[in-house]
Amino acid sequence: MSASTHTTAHRLLAAKRAFVTRRVLSEDMQGLTDLSHIPRSGDLVLARVTEIGHHTKIERIDGRKATLYEGDEIILAFGNRYAPDQFEALVPQDLAACHMVAAGGIAGLAIGWHSRIEMPTQIEPIGLITNAAGKVVNVADYKLPAHQHGIRQIAVPSVVVVGTSMNAGKTTTAANLIHGLTTAGYTVGAMKITGTGAGGDLWLMKDSGAAHVLDFTDAGYPTSFNIGIEKAKGIYPILAAELVRKGCTAIVIEVADGIYQQETRAILQCVKFKQQFSNVLFAAREAMGAQSGASWLQEQGYQVQGISGRICASPLATREAAHVLDMAVYGLEDLRDPAKACSIIGQDGVAHQADIA
Repeated sequence: MSASTHTTAHRLLAAKRAFVTRRVLSEDMQGLTDLSHIPRSGDLVLARVTEIGHHTKIERIDGRKATLYEGDEIILAFGNRYAPDQFEALVPQDLAACHMVAAGGIAGLAIGWHSRIEMPTQIEPIGLITNAAGKVVNVADYKLPAHQHGIRQIAVPSVVVVGTSMNAGKTTTAANLIHGLTTAGYTVGAMKITGTGAGGDLWLMKDSGAAHVLDFTDAGYPTSFNIGIEKAKGIYPILAAELVRKGCTAIVIEVADGIYQQETRAILQCVKFKQQFSNVLFAAREAMGAQSGASWLQEQGYQVQGISGRICASPLATREAAHVLDMAVYGLEDLRDPAKACSIIGQDGVAHQADIA
């Protein structure tokens, strides 16, 4: 290793490294490109923080949130972002100044954001990160090997948690259901198949009892927005098969954002997905959204087991939804109840293993 390469590798090790890059081997990060390269989604970049905005911290690969200062060098992955409550961002066409648009470690060019939040934290790319062979390092290089874990049929009980929008209470719903199923004796696997890479949701699911937790970053994508519908539909088979391979006897699937979001809607309309994961728990903020979303899912052929989410914070809204929908509304305490948790996945006994190709 030359002195220059050694200095660069040391510099990369000293940088604050974001959660979405966690699968990348540290020893593979050896060099930097010049600024003439065009970034792609998933490419790792070393960048300098030039102005602190909305994101004042970066989530590290170990889950700890590290405070950011102007002048800090950070390692992010380029990606698109869809977050109606925060930022809409795209992978830029060059390595000019751009933004950190997610605390989990997404670099992108913000093209719009919610009026209640500050401008995005501004960054200046120093160069794309390369390996010893000079190839740009991309999170896709470290994805789970799909060819190893193909699935013909998932035979373990499962439930899909989907909602009206971002912050409808999907992850909290999923986490409490995981706790209930774990208490009931299941080895629960959890997977988040769309969204923006971040560790908070995964840690919550793990803390709630999930034996194994995966998301789309394990399939090679820092975010699922704008990766293409076919690629988005290819995420869940990889993750589900891996969870079953690890011995999970029940699976809880979170699909991010709302049913109108392009990747979420495409997955929910996918015939194969519906065949394998027909049970749904729908998270909503209020009765009208709950009714509209549950009706759409039923029209798609899903078995909507009930309503949950932020609507349950209001006893009045809960009663209203139960009356209008003629459907069970599950509060967090209900989801943690082993018997009710088992009924949601349509089971009262031991789960079966999946048929692995």
